[in-house]
Amino acid sequence: MNITDTIWQHIYKYYISGIVNDTSYNPVDTLTYAVLLGISVFGVLKLLEKLDIQIDTAFIASVTPYILAGSSLRVLEDSNVFAPPLKYIFITPIIYFFMFAVTVSVLALAVTLERNGKIKDYHVFFGAFGIAWTVFNLAMLFVVGDVKNAMPATAILVFGALSTYIVYLVSRKTGFSLLTSKLNISILFAHMLDASSTFVGMDFLGYYEKHVVPTFFINLAGNVTDHPSLVMYPLKLLIFIPVLYMLDYKFDHKTEGKLIGLMKLTILVLGLSPAIRNTLRILMGV
Repeated sequence: MNITDTIWQHIYKYYISGIVNDTSYNPVDTLTYAVLLGISVFGVLKLLEKLDIQIDTAFIASVTPYILAGSSLRVLEDSNVFAPPLKYIFITPIIYFFMFAVTVSVLALAVTLERNGKIKDYHVFFGAFGIAWTVFNLAMLFVVGDVKNAMPATAILVFGALSTYIVYLVSRKTGFSLLTSKLNISILFAHMLDASSTFVGMDFLGYYEKHVVPTFFINLAGNVTDHPSLVMYPLKLLIFIPVLYMLDYKFDHKTEGKLIGLMKLTILVLGLSPAIRNTLRILMGV
């Protein structure tokens, strides 16, 4: 066996196999994707600076429908709507590159139309396209499948909202303002929703966790409780609260405002994207 064959076998084992078979992640591809994410954040930052786009609440609100569009598109793939090799485009992590390409293309078009005087506000055009795409995906999802788990899906929303409210209430009572701002509480809700989808899916419906770090802690919690997925709630808080704290209090908002906004958007995507996908999968029983 030559060096080329050896390299190819490792690439297939650690990267391609997981995509083709849609299986769990491994430490190698997890670390690789984390590094790529970090590099991508700075690449996107440069792109947004070139387009002279402010990463504010209006921008984050207009880009959120694309998160929903990507998650619903992923569930369409879970529902076997697409056949190989097309389906591989809609499997993580490739779907993130696909969604990024489409999102940036529509964003550039919207900005161009605004600057040419064709539209008044690019946020409206950009957000409306994402909403329309999401509605189309959901319509297709309900055409090809049936609602099978309405109660568990509802429970996810209730648990996500309730856990968010509890953290918000404790934060307000204790004067911990970090988790009382609108954007930060939205990020909190996205991650509590993700934790809730993992809890309901794994502990009650037989789904499994694909990611390496959550799997480690869930297996660890399994030694002391019959509902090990509950560990996702404190795990989420322990991870993202320090990050939000650093972004809000350790960065210079005047010189690094765009980076802060982009980092918060990234954290929102990392919570909301799997949360919506998991909830829709459970709803449709796929």
